[in-house]
Amino acid sequence: MEKIVEQGLLYDFYGELLTEHQKKIYEDVVYNDLSLAEIAKENGISRQGVHDLVRRCDRSLQEYEDKLHLVERFLKIKNRISGLEKLADDTEITREELMREVKVLSHQILEEL
Repeated sequence: MEKIVEQGLLYDFYGELLTEHQKKIYEDVVYNDLSLAEIAKENGISRQGVHDLVRRCDRSLQEYEDKLHLVERFLKIKNRISGLEKLADDTEITREELMREVKVLSHQILEEL
């Protein structure tokens, strides 16, 4: 997964666990695509300070994911729902096959919840 997408997902799930200061700077990097120099100037800290804070946030968010696996579970469920959508569009599948596949995928989704 592309790093910026991964950062966005981790932040979406665990960002509220960061301090307000960390959230503001992390959002400027990940969502607002500001440079470290721009963020440093805006917040009255050094470029290195911004860099270090972003690395600490990345590490914290990844540690939350390593313990809770919420993003992993979300992506699995999203993938299985995509499978359901593909089944719905498949005109070659029989009704019995469709029902069997829907039951399998729905059971897998429920297991993840």
